[in-house]
Amino acid sequence: MINWHNIDTVLLDMDGTLLDLHYDNFFWLSYLPQRYADIHGTSLVEAKKVLEHHSHTTQGTLDWYCLDYWSDVLDLDIVLLKKEVKYKIQERPHTRAFLDFLLANHKKVVLVTNAHPQSLALKLSLTSIGDRLDSIISSHQFQQPKESQVFWQKLHRHLDFNTDRTLFIDDTVQILRAAKKFGIKYIMAIHQPDSQTKRTLDDIPAFNHFDEIM
Repeated sequence: MINWHNIDTVLLDMDGTLLDLHYDNFFWLSYLPQRYADIHGTSLVEAKKVLEHHSHTTQGTLDWYCLDYWSDVLDLDIVLLKKEVKYKIQERPHTRAFLDFLLANHKKVVLVTNAHPQSLALKLSLTSIGDRLDSIISSHQFQQPKESQVFWQKLHRHLDFNTDRTLFIDDTVQILRAAKKFGIKYIMAIHQPDSQTKRTLDDIPAFNHFDEIM
């Protein structure tokens, strides 16, 4: 599927690409609404309405990924709550083998994530991916999400990579299209970012697990 001789730089998303998105989906869609209801003494239905409102108004912006934002608007310690279910943080199948493959083939490997720095730190502390990366970039350091062309402009200036010899792998189609629009020549998606939810993509190059592209 990939001619690795044409690739110098590999940009990798974290949640849903290197790590199982099930942790994040479980936290935001199930665990957080219940904890919000418990802590604020409201119903689960009302809690979900509050979260859905803020999610709808911020989706695609940096606030949607910002734990400080969510802590403020929900009056909760989101970082502490995320740690309560940290046991669900897992690498996707063949992640370590794939990263080792890239390093053995002398590719520059960069983690490019929208994850908030505190969420990023938690996941790096519980997985092995950090030891296998050349660089780690959170969109928060550029104050722009990966959906934005400004993010890609700033990333390009920061890393100085050749867009014609770069592969970007992410689980979000909107972000992949933003990267393609900027000029990243090779993009690939993940069919099933959440191990507990089935999804198949037809309109963009995609694979199930990393062993298929090594």
